[in-house]
Amino acid sequence: MPKKLSNALTPLTVKNAKPGRHADGGGLHLLVKESGARSWVYRFMLNGKSRDVGLGTAGTGGISLAGARDARDALRLKVKGGIDPLKERQREAAGALAAAQAAKAAGITFRAVAEGYIGANEGSWRNDKHRQQWKNTLATYVYPVIGDLPVAEVVTCHVLQILEPIWKVKAETANRLRGRVETILDAAKARGYRDGENPARWRGHIAQILPVRSRLTRGHHKAMPYNEIPAFVGALHQREAVSALALDFTILTAARTGEVIGAKWAEVDLDKAIWTVPASRMKAGKEHRVPLSPRAIEILKSTQGLRTEWLFPATKGGSMSGMAMSMLLRRMKVDVTVHGFRSSFRDWSAECTGYAHEVAEMALAHTIENKVERAYRRGDLFDKRRRLMDDWAAYCAMPATAVGNITPIRNTAVSS
Repeated sequence: MPKKLSNALTPLTVKNAKPGRHADGGGLHLLVKESGARSWVYRFMLNGKSRDVGLGTAGTGGISLAGARDARDALRLKVKGGIDPLKERQREAAGALAAAQAAKAAGITFRAVAEGYIGANEGSWRNDKHRQQWKNTLATYVYPVIGDLPVAEVVTCHVLQILEPIWKVKAETANRLRGRVETILDAAKARGYRDGENPARWRGHIAQILPVRSRLTRGHHKAMPYNEIPAFVGALHQREAVSALALDFTILTAARTGEVIGAKWAEVDLDKAIWTVPASRMKAGKEHRVPLSPRAIEILKSTQGLRTEWLFPATKGGSMSGMAMSMLLRRMKVDVTVHGFRSSFRDWSAECTGYAHEVAEMALAHTIENKVERAYRRGDLFDKRRRLMDDWAAYCAMPATAVGNITPIRNTAVSS
């Protein structure tokens, strides 16, 4: 039977030990690496398994031989009591990490997490309006309540304090705001700034407290009858505001508001009379080429002197507000929407021209609903769309008195 070691090492042997493992007895070992680095290890048996637990560095500046023996003896007592020193150390490390994270989270506010989330994600958002809505709604409704509150401390009562005042009177805003708060709190949890359930979650939580919003009924956008368009465009020509030029251009191109107010000169080729809207600003997420009629080119040339990257800039710089054209319609006492002019164009195309259905649909940048047809149609009917938009521009420029004499055209020679 091998003799049990007891205090086999001395301070001198610790100092001069060669690379390898040197036993002192009672499970204490000195480990010496080829580099000369020295450390203490305690080997113990628990539940039939042998395990090592490090005690620290040895030698000058580290744990002395006597100190290593004291540490070994303390751990031997724990092992005899059935305590695993390794698991205990892991629990202590986890607790220390949790405490450190809690201390860190205590200094991180909801506003800081929200601004970090927006900064990291706004580049992937489709348009400036969406970015602005995120920032504005948080600044208006959320930050005054929990902006400076540690994000770890946000609870249900805070969420309700934000939502209840606007839940019924501004239902759509409130619903979107709840989703934004939920997203930010999820981001905070993912970063370790908070734990537990999300107090802004709808299903199974907020839904049990706030009444379900009545489903919005979204009717058609109010549109102007196409036979009134020439007179209205004539009235637009009497106004010099940039918003009037933008609305005129929007009508002539049958474009969406966001596509027009976000348009930049880099997207326009005046020589070829083409405006190419990038996929990032299109509802269908696909690049759209717009043929520009002579009047549309005339409008753009009139705004070139403004010397800005935007086709239709705001008075104080930057892109035009999404409400600028709508406010112009209000001042003109016209009860229609900007988007409604797309319907006017579509009705005119169907009733007064012989252009095929898909030509008009592509002019509106609508997605082809039929999957088979969409798969086989590779082109964008650009030449036919140019003729269509030139005809539309000519119609819009007609004297109002001549409109009543127009009879619907059924030109079967024009096909898809």
